[in-house]
This record gives sequence, C-alpha cells and structure tokens, in this order.
Amino acid sequence: MHRIAIVDDSVLLREGLGRLIEEAGFTLAAAFGSGAELLAAMPGLEVDLLIMDVRMPPTFTDEGLRLAIQLRSNTPRLPVLILSQFVESLYAQELFANGQGFVGYLLKDRLVSIDALYDAIERIIAGGTVLDPEVVSTLINARQDPLVWLTSREKDVLGAMAEGLTNQGIANRLNIGLGTVEKHATEIFSKLELNSDTHDHRRVLAVLTWLRKSAHVDRFGQPG
Repeated sequence: MHRIAIVDDSVLLREGLGRLIEEAGFTLAAAFGSGAELLAAMPGLEVDLLIMDVRMPPTFTDEGLRLAIQLRSNTPRLPVLILSQFVESLYAQELFANGQGFVGYLLKDRLVSIDALYDAIERIIAGGTVLDPEVVSTLINARQDPLVWLTSREKDVLGAMAEGLTNQGIANRLNIGLGTVEKHATEIFSKLELNSDTHDHRRVLAVLTWLRKSAHVDRFGQPG
C-alpha cells in the first residue's frame, strides 16, 4: 500500500486531498503546512510519494518547487507530484531536467476527474513522468532556443508526446496519419539528439532534452 505525504499550506486542501487518497486505498503518511515542517519530519518519514504545492510559506512564491528540487538532488528518484494552481517555469525546468522520471506537475483547476489524479499517482510512483498540457506549453514557450530546429508540427507532436499520448493518440488529436506521426517522432528524436536505444521514457525525454540543453542559462536569460 503506497504511503503518500501532502505538503500544502491550505488546511482544506490537505484534509480533502487526504480523504481522497485514503478512499483510493493509499495510506496518508503525513500532511504538512510548510516545507519547513516536511524537512523537520524527513529523517523518520517513510513515503512513496510527496504531493506538494508550488507557493507555500514564508514568501508564497516558489518554495514548493525549490524544495522538490532540493529533495530530488539528494534522492533523484524520489517520487514527487507538484499539484498547484500555478506554473512556475524556471524551477519547473530544473525539476524535470535530470530525466530520472518519478515526477509530475498537474494544475489543480484542470484535473478532469479524481481517477486522473489516482492514475497520475500510480504512474509517478512507477517511475513515469506526468505533465499537464498547460505546463508543457508554458515550459516550451519559456525556452525557444533548443527547439529552433523543430517545425511547428513537430512541436505539436512533441507537446502531445509529453502528455503521454501514444502515436495513435497523437494521430487522432492532430488529425494526421499514424505514419506521419512516426516520421515526426523520428525527426524530433534526431534533432534533439536522442539515441535510438533510449528507454521507454524517450517521449518525455524529448521534452526534457531541451530543458537540459538550456540549463546553462540563468534565470535572467544570460549564460551562466
């Protein structure tokens, strides 16, 4: 039975999400109102997934994402789900840049069903990467340089890949043939320098590649 901890400053969200987690058969290991509370409990905390907000005390800006990055720098395969109302593109890029999987970023207001949340939890714990389409769009638009070699259609396919769509799913969404999708995918992998022997996450790694390539640029857009 998977053990899950929640980190969110909203009491109502912590309690409501906690009930949903337990109703789904997961174990609510703990719930915290701030990153400081989580860090204080970490030495003795055993969890299979952390669900974290972006904006938390004390400044209510990007504490959650920075804490997630800190935790995953120590434990790269620590499963983390960012569940927030906001997309913070700079630190989100760093969160996904190691390409290890076990991570997700969903927007609270865009969750279409409770089952979608449960599915995301299972996929992240299993080592997958889950991205809301709006998060994908924001991240892609935030850093254009690594995508300069991709055509507009290839960018559409890349975004759909990051959402986890199969080739057939991409074909259906974009109203193009399956063979065309496969051709675009091959071009994307080639242009982003993803080897043919990349493992099962290569669709998501296609997005993560340009994140890694832009990691040398600091938050002010200047070479670091």
